[in-house]
Amino acid sequence: MQYGFDYMTVDTWDEIRTSFHVAKLGTVSGAADALGVHHATVIRHVDALEARLGTKLFQRHARGYTPTEAGLDLLQVASATEDQFTQLVGRIRGRGSDVAGEIIVTSLPSLSPRLAPLLREFMEAHPDIRVRFLTDHRLFKLEYGEAHVAIRAGVKPDQPDNIVQPFLTEHQTLFAARDYVDRYGPLVDGAWEDHRFVGPDEMNSRAPFFRWMGETIPASRIVYRASQYRSMLDAIRAGAGIGFMSVPDGREDDTLVEMMEPREDWVSQLWLVTHVDLHRTAKVQTLVTFLKQKVREWEEA
Repeated sequence: MQYGFDYMTVDTWDEIRTSFHVAKLGTVSGAADALGVHHATVIRHVDALEARLGTKLFQRHARGYTPTEAGLDLLQVASATEDQFTQLVGRIRGRGSDVAGEIIVTSLPSLSPRLAPLLREFMEAHPDIRVRFLTDHRLFKLEYGEAHVAIRAGVKPDQPDNIVQPFLTEHQTLFAARDYVDRYGPLVDGAWEDHRFVGPDEMNSRAPFFRWMGETIPASRIVYRASQYRSMLDAIRAGAGIGFMSVPDGREDDTLVEMMEPREDWVSQLWLVTHVDLHRTAKVQTLVTFLKQKVREWEEA
């Protein structure tokens, strides 16, 4: 898509940078705080850039600003440009190998207990890094700068501009609280009617273990459903029923009982995904290398 400015000035870059922060954060106040300017300056920059380009970059509404298609184009280009400019400044100052600034990581909520300690360790090794850790079931768009590094599960992602590397093989199985086992006894394969299960609110999950649950366990026996993975874990630990947890997490909790051996059709492959424009920036390369090394250490242990 082509837009109509014929030359670039300092003012133009300020307007682009401001509008980029509005697109990334979704509000004028958030962009103002990030840039250290008054909110009126943010609004003036956005209005000026829209007038310069002759197109609307945002839909205004009560909750903030949502990028239009043109705004998403801006977010993509400005995100890559800001990271590349940061690298250029570092090289000019003789600090090209420094790992600094904000890095945005997105993953499934279920990985948070294991990733949070790793991200803390990474921050301690690189004090100038600031982490934003986004856990959501939706796919954040790396091409629009919504994240620098994504950890995704299932079939290998195939977006053409993304670099995809194997990360971790995630094993899941069924666990229950000890007091649940005291009340209902052990789980026998096929004797589903004798037990109560905890599952997701939406059974059309891409996760292979939840697909198995939807196809195998009678709906009447899934007595506790939750919209968030963390809420399902809370229900399992509270004794509401039997449910899926990652094998390492479940085995580390001595209040839980492993109800079945892990099965091959419950395994999820996890992938490290980065966008080609940012893959070789110092902070992304350093984090990806660090995470892959930690997974090797887990596997060796």
